Amino acid sequence: MGISLNGKRDRMRTMGRTQLGFTLIELLVTLAIIAILSTIAYASYREQVIKSRRSAATVCMQEAAQLTERFYSVNLSYQGAPDPSCDATVSQFYAVTFAAAPTARAFTIRAVPSSTRQNDPKCGTLTLNQQGVRTRSGTAAQVSDCW
Repeated sequence: MGISLNGKRDRMRTMGRTQLGFTLIELLVTLAIIAILSTIAYASYREQVIKSRRSAATVCMQEAAQLTERFYSVNLSYQGAPDPSCDATVSQFYAVTFAAAPTARAFTIRAVPSSTRQNDPKCGTLTLNQQGVRTRSGTAAQVSDCW
């Protein structure tokens, strides 16, 4: 008995045919699984990016409210308070301004998402007034989901 040079090839034979690679069905199933996982991962990633940008906008609004309160403590009026300003990372995605010119006793700061760069249907436009009341215009069930 000699050693067969075709021993390896004989071990690879399955039911009379040689198996040399992956079948088309195996490749398609693998690609489908990868596509499904990628879609789920991208949607989750996108939601987290929106949340982090929204969080930066709310911090900017709170800082602007504090500066406006300081202005009031010196002038006993909100009239003439400087416009809210945010750094460039927030300004790219939200326009933070007074909703209307501040009056002697009231102000409202709002953050409007940029429609092209920050699509946020869940929370939409955020507002904060001199009493600390927070609102949103989106579809979120509670204001606390956005703040």
